[in-house]
Amino acid sequence: MTPKSLLRLPQAVSTLDQFTAGGFLPVIGDPVDPARVERVLLCSGKVYYDLAAELQRRTEVQGRIAILRLEQFYPFPLTLLQGWLASYPGAQEIFWVQEEPQNMGGWNFMRPRLEALLGDEQELRYVGRAASASPATGSYTIHQLEQERFIGEALG
Repeated sequence: MTPKSLLRLPQAVSTLDQFTAGGFLPVIGDPVDPARVERVLLCSGKVYYDLAAELQRRTEVQGRIAILRLEQFYPFPLTLLQGWLASYPGAQEIFWVQEEPQNMGGWNFMRPRLEALLGDEQELRYVGRAASASPATGSYTIHQLEQERFIGEALG
């Protein structure tokens, strides 16, 4: 399980070289063989690390699932996302995965933009918590159960 905050997460750090010689990447792709990818998970924020950690544990789906991490919603990185999605010719399942409830977070903003990028054979699905009046359940146990459920659904 990952820490609650990205501030203390060892995987969420950058090297000094990345700050001085690198640059900001609005979309960070997954280094998998594009020809093997059947499902693309689009996400943003901490849920990426949860997905990546669980994907490492599930060897049966490794290589068949690619995770695209959106670091910038606006201006919408249209050209970058078009390129990444086109690089996975066998991917028919495209999922937006978020930790927040469905009526919060990035889904409502991203949905129409992502649907416009999809091919005829591709389908966009939401994976995350159900819509809610509150951003959190108030129960750590329920939160963890919901988290396990939608991470499992995203990875199939």
